[in-house]
Amino acid sequence: MKAIDKLYALFLRAANAMQSPLLLAIRLFWGWQFITAGRAKLADLPSFAERFAAWHVPAPAFTVHAIALLEVGGGILLILGLASRLIALPLVINMIMAYVIADTEALKSIISDGDKFINAAPCTFLVASLVILAFGPGLFSLDSLIGHFRRKAAAT
Repeated sequence: MKAIDKLYALFLRAANAMQSPLLLAIRLFWGWQFITAGRAKLADLPSFAERFAAWHVPAPAFTVHAIALLEVGGGILLILGLASRLIALPLVINMIMAYVIADTEALKSIISDGDKFINAAPCTFLVASLVILAFGPGLFSLDSLIGHFRRKAAAT
């Protein structure tokens, strides 16, 4: 039994050691994806404003600008690991609203046809944002570095 406990403890240490590299990979990949999506909106504002108008989004031109800036700025913050949990919350809300407004059919099929929900564009963005919101940015982030220096300053 002791051998099993030691093996399990070793397994847990190895699994826990993967947490920060995984969070870094999620932040880097999905941060870049948010930047790319936001830049696409900024590059073609009239087309996206028309789409938003067709979805009955109020003030579509303003909303496209706001969403694009959120995605670009949020992506940059995710990549840096700066204010990660704070920016993850509006990104989560943004992706939920993307389901509600642009992918209503996929959202309604969350129970009856999970594949439709999962294959909708907002899904992976939403999951990545939820992971960062729930678990934070990990050790390889400016948030962690700032926290380290704040703890060090408070100790002295």
